[in-house]
Amino acid sequence: MGRTRIELPAKFRFTCRIPVRITDINYGGHVGNDRILSLIHEARVAYLDNLGFSELRFAGAGLIMADVAIEFKKELFYGDQLEVQVEAGNFGSAGFDLFYKLEKIVNESVVTVAHARTGMICYDYEKKKPVALPVMAREKMENAD
Repeated sequence: MGRTRIELPAKFRFTCRIPVRITDINYGGHVGNDRILSLIHEARVAYLDNLGFSELRFAGAGLIMADVAIEFKKELFYGDQLEVQVEAGNFGSAGFDLFYKLEKIVNESVVTVAHARTGMICYDYEKKKPVALPVMAREKMENAD
């Protein structure tokens, strides 16, 4: 079986810190793989907020996640401080991808925890259908520093 491999962008222009909470821990004593998706969601909301958007207010559209891929690398434990980098790319007529690099610091070394990609589609929640990627949103994501 082939493993998921996510090719990350060379540069990330947004970073946020997210603490690992006790509710993220599973019966194995580490962060559950399902919780990684929740942590990615938290990072996405912070990224959009940094640009002046939200998932429901995205320059005249909404956003809906069409797909996700996660490449797990290392474990996370209660009390770890997760640093998540986020970058947009692969722009299309109605959507784009968000890429995530999840890392933690262990003994002054950076340890990669996971790589992820979410496919985001611009969406009209009232009409229940995809819409064009707003030009202003694309420009903000491409020019964010």
